[in-house]
Amino acid sequence: MGKTIKTNALRILDKNKISYEAKDSIDLSDSNNPDVDASLIHKTLVARGVSNELYVFIIPLNNELDLKKAASAAQEKKILMLPEKELLPNTGYIKGGCSPIGMKKLYKTFLELSSSKMEQVIVSGGKVKFRVKLKPGDLMQVVNAEAVDLIK
Repeated sequence: MGKTIKTNALRILDKNKISYEAKDSIDLSDSNNPDVDASLIHKTLVARGVSNELYVFIIPLNNELDLKKAASAAQEKKILMLPEKELLPNTGYIKGGCSPIGMKKLYKTFLELSSSKMEQVIVSGGKVKFRVKLKPGDLMQVVNAEAVDLIK
């Protein structure tokens, strides 16, 4: 067994004594992968409100973010997805490896309401194809997230 990659996200989880399971090389396009319950996998989306503030939304992979619900949660008139070229300078992460944990700043973060009731969720571990499985309550605690209805 190889040495586990220690990303910023994992260092933060360790520092907060949060138990997690790191999963390397998860190919999200392989829905037949027996190691992965696709319903647990979540994507991290970053959006900007009209106030110019950035917000983080964590929703199930196979769902679409409802921008009206997201704007309402963020108390913004309107929000737009952050252009890909702005992701790295603002979060420290690249597309496909954007973890809600360990961004350059702790942005206001929202977790899909139904996800907050799950036993486990899988989010990016801060590197492409690298995932972290943990309890949604622990995730919410470490990123100071709020559970709200976000999906269409």
